[in-house]
Amino acid sequence: MEQLIATIEKGQPFFNAIARNKYLKAIRDGFISVIPIIIFSSIFCLVASVPNIWGFYWPDDINNALWKCYNYSMGILAIACAATTAKHFADAQNRDLPKNNQINFISCMCAAIIGFLLLSSDTIATDAASGFNTTYLGSKGLLTAFIAAFVTGIIYKFFIKRNITVKMPEQVPPNISQTFKDIIPFSVCITVFWVFDIVFRAAFGFCFAQGVIQVFQPLFTAADGYIGLAVIYGAMSLFWFVGVHGPSIVEPAIAAALVANMTDNLAAFQAGQHASAVLTQGAQYFVVCMGGTGATLVLVFMFCFLAKSQEMRAVGKAAIVPVCFAVNEPLLFAAPIVLNPVFFVPFVFAPIANIWILKIFIDFLGMNGFMYTLPWTVPGPIGTIMGLGFQPLAFVMLALILVVDFVLYYPFFRAYDAQKCAEEAEISQEELAAKNAEKAAKLNDAFQGKADAKSVAAGAAADAVKADAAAASAAPAAEATATSDLNGKRVLVLCQGGGTSGLLANALAKAAKERGIDLETAADAYGNHVDMLPDFDLVVLAPQAASYLADLQKDCERVGNKCVACRGKQYIELSQNGDKSLAFVSEQLSK
Repeated sequence: MEQLIATIEKGQPFFNAIARNKYLKAIRDGFISVIPIIIFSSIFCLVASVPNIWGFYWPDDINNALWKCYNYSMGILAIACAATTAKHFADAQNRDLPKNNQINFISCMCAAIIGFLLLSSDTIATDAASGFNTTYLGSKGLLTAFIAAFVTGIIYKFFIKRNITVKMPEQVPPNISQTFKDIIPFSVCITVFWVFDIVFRAAFGFCFAQGVIQVFQPLFTAADGYIGLAVIYGAMSLFWFVGVHGPSIVEPAIAAALVANMTDNLAAFQAGQHASAVLTQGAQYFVVCMGGTGATLVLVFMFCFLAKSQEMRAVGKAAIVPVCFAVNEPLLFAAPIVLNPVFFVPFVFAPIANIWILKIFIDFLGMNGFMYTLPWTVPGPIGTIMGLGFQPLAFVMLALILVVDFVLYYPFFRAYDAQKCAEEAEISQEELAAKNAEKAAKLNDAFQGKADAKSVAAGAAADAVKADAAAASAAPAAEATATSDLNGKRVLVLCQGGGTSGLLANALAKAAKERGIDLETAADAYGNHVDMLPDFDLVVLAPQAASYLADLQKDCERVGNKCVACRGKQYIELSQNGDKSLAFVSEQLSK
């Protein structure tokens, strides 16, 4: 097993390169930017549809009002995604351009929207009114939206990089000059899309968006099968296991299918048909990733209540709250699960078992697939029941999934528990108790942002047991230095989804407040950081986003601030210990 993991780990640089690919990143970040649209619209969808299960139907005027809000948000999802993807792709392209000659992402967004509309919509004109055909402006048009965004970004970079623009005299204000600078790339973009649309429609008799759907439909169908689902979610867990954020590699390839299938399920349900699609956003959030990647919800309860090892029990108690809300990095790095040969098999195969169980219930028992989307931080069992519309079979399926996950994890959990107990038997009970009390209390406080003087003192005491005299005497000086260096500084912590970054941001904020340090901290997802960078002095990457360090360094160089990436256990340690986190930030800022 260790040899297998070592072999997989050798491919980590290649996996990191894939995760950093600017096309995949633009899709991922652009899609993340429109998730509020999906979640917001699903609220109205839930209110309109779920009461029908119990035989209650809204009056027509209320029902129409609810669906109007859904259709006017989810119905234009692809338009919004064309703009957000173009924005993030332009940011990526700007890393390769001089600081004084950058792509105007707002102009790029506008061009991508117009280009997408040309490729995806027909004009509807009657005597009474005129407008756009909306068939491919929602989830069905996502693939075309990505294409429109990439073509726009490539054209803009070609012209901006070579300074093929309308140049104005120096006396003209910069904002006016920028407007004229955008005219040529903008005009070329729209002309390319317009001509291509005319040629494509003349050749095939339908719009480009419809053609894209027809080409990719066989792939969507294959991905929704047992083998396809196993490959997708097995790969996602495998990448995470070797320290590469799996969703960053896998999700861009299936993002369009996740949303389109969910929309198709809802349409089928409303038409009285079977909602048969399995590969949906809800299935990924709440079934595959129940408790985070690797389906670790049952595992954290094992750590908390079944472990004989004091260290494992301490980790479980500290991680149980975040894991319940699908933030399982405290468990992955503190246990650890990542790169731990003991947990390789269940971590990879539990998500596959979960999605197969869902497919069996849909294919053979007639249960409808996910039709509603909720925030990914909703606890898995709740998200499963609500996303499946409170179907009776959903409760049965949920119970079966929890049992199967327990059976898959339990033998490996027991083996690891025995291993940790053997290690603990070699050290004194006093030292073990101090170590585990610190680990549990500090990790819990860091996550909740509730670090206090007692927890800081406990951490300092535990550190003093292991530290030599020189290190102990240097601690006050280090703290004083941190206090003097950090006043007025601002630190941004980034992770993949904006959840784990809060661990360190909260720990820094609380520790600084207790020491009277004027330090401002914030947490967000990588990809949302570009416009925020000028407001911060230091950017810290969480371990699952560490592969983006090279790109982040380019972004930071443009605005003159600093950045650093953390390793897994280092990040958890910094989140647990306010003194160390402040010293770490001070050290990075002083370089």
